[in-house]
Amino acid sequence: MTNTPPTEQKNIHEQLKDILHRLLNIRAEKAPEEETIQSIKDGVDFRGAKLWILILAIFTASLGLNTNSAAVIIGAMLISPLMGPIIGMGLGMGINDFELFKRSFRSYLTATVFSILTSVIYFIATPIAEAQSELLARTSPNIYDVFIALCGGLAGIIALSSTSQRNGNVIPGVAIATALMPPLCTTGFGIGTGNWMYAAGAFYLYIINTIFISLATFIGVRAMHFKPKVFVDKQREKRVKHILVTIAVVTILPASLLTYQLVRETAYTKKANDFINRELVSENTQIIGRQISHAQRNIRVVSIGQDISEKEINTAKCKLKNYGLDDTELTIIQGTAGVEVKDLRSMLQNQEFISPKQAEQNARLLTAQQKQIQGLEKRLQPYERNEQLAASLSQEIRTLFPEISTLCLGRSLCYSLGNTEKADTLIMAYMQLERKLNVEANTRLRDWLVARVRTDKVKIILEMKQNEPKGKTPAKNQK
Repeated sequence: MTNTPPTEQKNIHEQLKDILHRLLNIRAEKAPEEETIQSIKDGVDFRGAKLWILILAIFTASLGLNTNSAAVIIGAMLISPLMGPIIGMGLGMGINDFELFKRSFRSYLTATVFSILTSVIYFIATPIAEAQSELLARTSPNIYDVFIALCGGLAGIIALSSTSQRNGNVIPGVAIATALMPPLCTTGFGIGTGNWMYAAGAFYLYIINTIFISLATFIGVRAMHFKPKVFVDKQREKRVKHILVTIAVVTILPASLLTYQLVRETAYTKKANDFINRELVSENTQIIGRQISHAQRNIRVVSIGQDISEKEINTAKCKLKNYGLDDTELTIIQGTAGVEVKDLRSMLQNQEFISPKQAEQNARLLTAQQKQIQGLEKRLQPYERNEQLAASLSQEIRTLFPEISTLCLGRSLCYSLGNTEKADTLIMAYMQLERKLNVEANTRLRDWLVARVRTDKVKIILEMKQNEPKGKTPAKNQK
């Protein structure tokens, strides 16, 4: 076996390094910094036409959320110019341009205030103000929103700094992925409808997106070695650097805390879902609603189908610690047993967005509906059995009694006129005859029918099949 000479190994490593450098070098297509900076500055200010475009985009996004239309929401995000001041803040920190940062921050506040006011006005005026799934999805941020904002922000600054990608579809794609508009509209919905939990959750998501897009822009500018702003007054330069460093630290620290908290919440939610799916779900029991609270350390589930016994619930509670869910309270709201769960799996959607009181109300309503369905099914069972029995008897009776051509079978309730509270069930059997039955055949017919319907409360009505003139009543033979 021959060994590769050290010189040849070094050449291979150098070649691989050169290939990777050519493929991954983001500065190879870097546009002149002055053009990139000026392009970002042009998108910072909000006044005149740009502000009106923002207002109309907010109205469009609110309509999309109100009608639960993802296509309309995406269109509104493409129209919106909200990305400009956020990227401007990150660029200002990255190149030590405090004036750019201040301009961007003022424009950001202006855009935010006008966006929320526009959304509030819309949701106060609209006759339909129900929380749809597209709207509810913007009220509960998680760790993935952080990663989306970071990756989107980095993609945005790289595209803006590249000669080949500046006019491409990267920036619109970033606007869609980071979703700045929907949280603002949802904040307006929460304020307009008095639902402060929705407003707080949505604005929290908007702040997360803002912070991490700006932070990603700051990181991208530093990674591509943008030249910092040069000051003639060194004292002023030092003071501006101190201010921007402070702003960067103030931005990064909350971002780190938010990330840590969201990571913990996401991990807790995953453990809770694993616990529910493994310990509570079975072939006969379906969980149709779940509410997991990391802050309150509780899990609430709504189940239908076969009831989970008290013993099984206690066993499940003992297993909580095996999933890292110590000090977690488990609450199970159950429907009634014997219900087909496959038809009810989607009855309670978005349970994680509703309050415990609403979850209990939904569960009580569902339980009442299940009981009503069971009662109706129980009442229908005798009629279904009667229909099946009539079909079966009609096949047999033609063979046993060829004189009979038609059979009608039904159940009747017979009340005693002196006692209307209690009724007897009577089987009514109406038959048409091709020819008359003799006494022996009549007796056999009654005995056979009593045996088949399993009750002696039978009334047989026999009628000869005749082609009588209209209006003439044929003679009847009753038994």
